Amino acid sequence: MHKGMIFTEKDSNIEANEDTKIILREKNISLILDSYDDLFSDFDPRPYSVRGLSDDFLIECRRAVRTLKTESPVLELRLLVPKNKRKTTKETMIKKRLKEYFQNQLKEKQIELKQLRREGAKWIFIGFSLALTSSLLLTQKDFLYSLPLIITEPGGWFSFWTGLDKLFIEPKGKMHEFEFFNKMAKMSVRFYSY
Repeated sequence: MHKGMIFTEKDSNIEANEDTKIILREKNISLILDSYDDLFSDFDPRPYSVRGLSDDFLIECRRAVRTLKTESPVLELRLLVPKNKRKTTKETMIKKRLKEYFQNQLKEKQIELKQLRREGAKWIFIGFSLALTSSLLLTQKDFLYSLPLIITEPGGWFSFWTGLDKLFIEPKGKMHEFEFFNKMAKMSVRFYSY
């Protein structure tokens, strides 16, 4: 893939015919490829239908999605391939592979966020239980109850705040990945010649 060859609505300085300039100016993601292999990992010899995607391709897509400012929920990923290297049978297989990959990644991120929130709720419950236990132990005047009190009081606070962190803070850090895969899963893929 050409380094830095991401084009969004603002970019149209590629030397090509007027149709290509119109394609690049619209509010979609356009990437120029040397061949279909630019989309896939160099280390994966499998066919396009199951081959792993290239890290370079995914990085370029992330950068393009991050810089693209549009309210449209559905975008189009436009892949520009040299006219003499285009094969519609491969393009159909590649479109299916890209869609499958992004939908699978989206499902994984959804599961990850759900597990994180569930874990946060468990920590909050543990923290609340320990805090309740320590407040009950406070009413006891016997020395035997001091040791459990020393353990349950800070344990309750720690567990409660850890739960809040897992419930609200950690998911925010993972939302960028979720939003990226959500947009890419909804995105239609089209090939164009250049």
